[in-house]
Amino acid sequence: MLKRLLALSAILGAALAATIAVVVGRKRTQASAVVTTEDFHHPDRSVSWLAALDSLIDRKFGWFRLPLLLGIQVLDGVRSFMRAKNLYDTSSLPTIPQPTPQPQGVSYLTARTADGTFNDLQYPLMGSVGTRFGHLFPLENAYPDAEPAILEPSPREVSRKLLSRSSFIPAETLNILAAAWIQFMIRDWLNHGTSPKDNPWLIPLAPDDNWWQNPMQIMRTPPDPTRPPGSDNAPPTHINVETHWWDGSQIYGSSADMQKQVRSGQDGKLILTPQGLPPDPLLAQLAERPGWWIGLAMMSSLFAREHNAICDHLKAEFPNWSDDELFDRARLINVGLMAKIHTVEWTPAIIAHPTTQAAMRDEWWGLQGEKLSNLFGRLSSNEVLSGTPGSATNQFTAPYSHTEEFVAVYRMHPLIPDDYSFRSAADDHIIEARQFNEVTDRGANALLERVALGDLFYSIGTSNPGALTLHNYPRFLQTFRRPDGIVIDLAATDILRMRELGVPRYNQFRRLIHLEPARSFEEMVPPEHPDWADEIRRLYSNDIERVDLMVGLFAEPKPQGFGFSNTAFHVFILTAPRRLKSDRFFTNDFTPEIYTRTGLKWIANNSMVTVLLRHFPELRPAMRGRTNAFVPWARIQA
Repeated sequence: MLKRLLALSAILGAALAATIAVVVGRKRTQASAVVTTEDFHHPDRSVSWLAALDSLIDRKFGWFRLPLLLGIQVLDGVRSFMRAKNLYDTSSLPTIPQPTPQPQGVSYLTARTADGTFNDLQYPLMGSVGTRFGHLFPLENAYPDAEPAILEPSPREVSRKLLSRSSFIPAETLNILAAAWIQFMIRDWLNHGTSPKDNPWLIPLAPDDNWWQNPMQIMRTPPDPTRPPGSDNAPPTHINVETHWWDGSQIYGSSADMQKQVRSGQDGKLILTPQGLPPDPLLAQLAERPGWWIGLAMMSSLFAREHNAICDHLKAEFPNWSDDELFDRARLINVGLMAKIHTVEWTPAIIAHPTTQAAMRDEWWGLQGEKLSNLFGRLSSNEVLSGTPGSATNQFTAPYSHTEEFVAVYRMHPLIPDDYSFRSAADDHIIEARQFNEVTDRGANALLERVALGDLFYSIGTSNPGALTLHNYPRFLQTFRRPDGIVIDLAATDILRMRELGVPRYNQFRRLIHLEPARSFEEMVPPEHPDWADEIRRLYSNDIERVDLMVGLFAEPKPQGFGFSNTAFHVFILTAPRRLKSDRFFTNDFTPEIYTRTGLKWIANNSMVTVLLRHFPELRPAMRGRTNAFVPWARIQA
């Protein structure tokens, strides 16, 4: 009886929240489904009283301290508040006019283009390759400090004194698959391009620092080629050399030439070797890009296999379809499945608070839930009731793009362990042990040749990543040898990048994201680490306003079950649903006519667990009882 009463209470509470959202909240989240250039230049930043109240409640009490249903309602209000207050368009800054893309045929109407153009049919350049990163804050806050302030305190000393890993601190509720997954997603979403090697930042070294250069050199972010000469007084801008869209560009490429390299030309499939790996020339090319490691290689191989499995499924139902038609539909379906996995599996695993776990499911299925969605489809056009996929497209107060602040909070390198033990999925025996520097670049590709992919997945599925905290930055990334032979301290680079790209420091960032700033160094750190407060105070010369964003993100106390900070989460509250809501292929065109009914069923009926077991059935014993593939798997007992 008690369970029934609780269930009834939950249903009534959900209905009440939905009613409030429909009657009042829609005014706060959807100004109009039809936008014009004028709307972007003069957006309506007004919000409803309810959204403002929700933001105030969150700021004063914290959503994570509230009862479940009230917490979900407050998060919805915070998202609405931020949609109005925290999206800023950098295309309004001085720009060299770019040519309007011209469609090739009519396939762009129902399929993703290679370079991300024509996702928005009214503004075809939106979100495409070569367009600018936006900002979450008014653009007057996007000016970086001038020298020497931008170099103070020394990024190298921040790396050495606050970030260095003395001993590995594991994130015990996750497996390394979670670390590999997020880098796999980031490879799809963003890339500032290759830094020029001339005119680097020069970082003076402390007397006891034996770095190989003195001063340390950190290459600058590539300049924006669309900025006209003489516009130095405006905030700096930078472009994304990938598409901004969630479109699988990490495996499909962001250009027509790259797509030609990866496609087989038959039945819509991607080129894979008989061992199920990308061909050697492609792997060699990928290994030349900084950041290639075994986790990323594994994910790329897995979802290339999944694409081909989808092609086989579509071919059986539509035997007369062309290679292009099979490729386009399979890409949509594969990317849709990735988006679902990220929304309802990866995110709830890394932020395992009851409120956020429920909220992320609501993001995909709405209050009607998974079962009703799978049985009847959408019951309403309202995203609160029936979820974001299939709702109306909305850009809100700025054209869609990733933002520099989003890039900043996704610098999560402590997730990466330094030491790896690769073991057999059959009996758990050790095949080989490696350090991180041995599983990157060409070493990653060599490992793919030596160890079966199923054993590699078993190994990372049964091992923990690092915790996102101070004093846990991978030691090999502080002396990381890039494919071009240059050795860098990636931790120091991360710190300087945030400053360079106009991202505010920690306290100002919190103010602009509508959170209270830390009033003291002691308030900035968890109670179990009071020594951190003194360490931060000394390095920042007792000036709390100078504390870097990344230091604050890694230091601050986390909500229950959270793998990253509440400050970072507030960026995700806005940007995670926006990746879906701004993309017509997740909204207006998330339909059977575009995806096919077969495709929508594939997305609905699959998960990371089913993807892994489809391609590696030998993992079944290790994944027994796991409904979320990103939590630690069982070790096999021989």
